[in-house]
Amino acid sequence: MPLSPFTPQVRDWFTRAFAEPTAAQAQAWPAIASGEHTLISAPTGSGKTLAAFLWGIDRLVAELSPAGERRTRIVYVSPLKALAYDVDRNLVAPIRGANADVTIGVRTGDTPQKERTAMRRHPPDILITTPESLYLMLTSGVREILTGVEAVIVDEIHAVAGTKRGSHLALTLERLSALQADGREPQRIGLSATQNPLEEIGRYLVGPRRTCRVIDAGVRKELDLHIHVPVESMLEPDQGRPAEEGDLAPVLDGAATRRSIWPAIYPEILRLVEEHTSTIVFVNARRGAERLALRLNELKNADLEDGATPVEIARAHHGSLAREERTVIEDLLKAGELPCLVATSSLELGIDMGAVDLVIQVESPKSVSRGLQRIGRAGHGVGERSEGRIFPKFRADLLECAVVTRLMREGRIEPTVVPRNALDVLAQQIVAIAAAAGDDEPVA
Repeated sequence: MPLSPFTPQVRDWFTRAFAEPTAAQAQAWPAIASGEHTLISAPTGSGKTLAAFLWGIDRLVAELSPAGERRTRIVYVSPLKALAYDVDRNLVAPIRGANADVTIGVRTGDTPQKERTAMRRHPPDILITTPESLYLMLTSGVREILTGVEAVIVDEIHAVAGTKRGSHLALTLERLSALQADGREPQRIGLSATQNPLEEIGRYLVGPRRTCRVIDAGVRKELDLHIHVPVESMLEPDQGRPAEEGDLAPVLDGAATRRSIWPAIYPEILRLVEEHTSTIVFVNARRGAERLALRLNELKNADLEDGATPVEIARAHHGSLAREERTVIEDLLKAGELPCLVATSSLELGIDMGAVDLVIQVESPKSVSRGLQRIGRAGHGVGERSEGRIFPKFRADLLECAVVTRLMREGRIEPTVVPRNALDVLAQQIVAIAAAAGDDEPVA
């Protein structure tokens, strides 16, 4: 039984909350329990994050330190601030369900100074952070709370592995390992739904001198995926349309004009939103998200009688929004009070957005992995089907959408190429190590 090694409190909570472990959880827990560095590859909604956290929570329940000796024992690294706060909320259920005296702290660029100071005085058992914030913590005095870390969870590892941001994180993880007071390296656990090749990602996760256990529970998620072209000819988008309909007034910067495909896209997106309960519309730019949300609301209220209260059917979500506003918008969608969210990449990774039953992608997602991540927001539960519609904006985009869609159906994710010899990143980390060292402390 996969649950047999867990403490009774954690095991009882899990059996009350779920019928049985998912394939990803059943395969991952023995590897994690053995202490091996582990990479978990599984589809969106397969319980990867809980698989990574539950064993750590169980160890905290079984071996909880006295109040005055608390230290941070689990570090969760998220490439997105929004994902970090989402994980913070989702951890409340297993911790409360197991009646565990476990504390959680979040450290990102949005964390107020008061909370940062309090974290140094009272280290959380579980720290949720981003690559950049972890780097800053290791370069400041607060690194003293990280000298007893037992496990590091790197979520959505594919999002950083192929970039210099990933090179920077790899060096940060090495610095964290070197910081441990007892000389034992923290266990590394990597998570992703779209990673290829797994062996290369595993080597990136653990570095050149360690081995990594790869858990491939990558059963292909069922997709209901179609390309939607709302005009007869993409060469002449307004062909065959009535003059009053084709002469739609410009929106903001004139994005919707005659000879534009936008006047045909807006009503189709609105129709799809109204036919579903919760919809996320992905665009590739913040400006497009704001514009599309505005236009959907205008169309929804076009026939509103004078004096009637306008209906808000859509809101924009992107990384430039304040943390508080992002949280309010996400909660509205999860609660079913907002039918549509128009987002950029701020929502494409891992965030549990509740019962989203449709994802619309405007323009090609540009890559298979990004397309799978975005469409995977719909039906984000175990065994559920993901329904997605892609709207190309011009003829060349239609060709690209056709290729990406075919590769998505076949699960042919682009290979990740990890950068080599990023000397600029190395130089930055060396300066940080020297700056953090004491006057009499040798810098090795």
